[in-house]
Amino acid sequence: MLKITPKIVKKMASYYSFNFSKHKRSKKKIKYLVYHYTGMKNDRLAIERLTNTRSKVSCHYYITLRGKIIQMVPDNYVAWHAGVSFWKNDKSLNLKSIGIEISNPGHKFGYKKFNNSQIKSVINLSRWLIKKYKISKKNVLGHSDIAPLRKKDPGEKFPWEYLAKKNICIWHNLKRKNIFQLRKQKIHRNFEFYSNLSSIGYSLNKSNILNLRKITKSFQRRFRPELINGIIDKECLEISKSLKNMK
Repeated sequence: MLKITPKIVKKMASYYSFNFSKHKRSKKKIKYLVYHYTGMKNDRLAIERLTNTRSKVSCHYYITLRGKIIQMVPDNYVAWHAGVSFWKNDKSLNLKSIGIEISNPGHKFGYKKFNNSQIKSVINLSRWLIKKYKISKKNVLGHSDIAPLRKKDPGEKFPWEYLAKKNICIWHNLKRKNIFQLRKQKIHRNFEFYSNLSSIGYSLNKSNILNLRKITKSFQRRFRPELINGIIDKECLEISKSLKNMK
């Protein structure tokens, strides 16, 4: 696997985005890595949007359909990729995160599996950033984790379990065959599950029934992608316990 070098991370003037806050931040401020999909039909449209000053959105790094890595905003500036977002005690994750956009049409335009070239680049880039900024595996997140009421990306086809095996992010330590038999088994009280989600980092501040269902779907999309229905069962509960107790 290739190392990240200036030849791989190309700062291309035509792809430079001006959509970022103009004040520099210190290296110590960066504690999160956030993945997104572009939700656009192709690279050209995605890059146009991320570099258009009227869109007011950007990212630090963009991974094309062929796996090429492009830096759009320098790390020491706040890119506009997360929007209204929460994780643990932090609000507005833009301030403390690096945003990585990955080319994919998303749920709106025919969501598809991320290809091998893209995932190799995700692993390469992530390892480099995690080491550089000493980012905890627990703080490697998806847009839907930090904004579950309005976002689905990077989506259920993003290979979180595979990335965890590469020591990039967290995953539960339960055997699939053991927890599968708990799927769709009802639980009588949801309190423990929501308490676990809060401990993991999900924000439950806006906790009406509809919002809790969306947050549950976000959890399932990340940690139980085979079934995303917003219904809490024993499988979800056991997964949440495993993640809560993870060091």
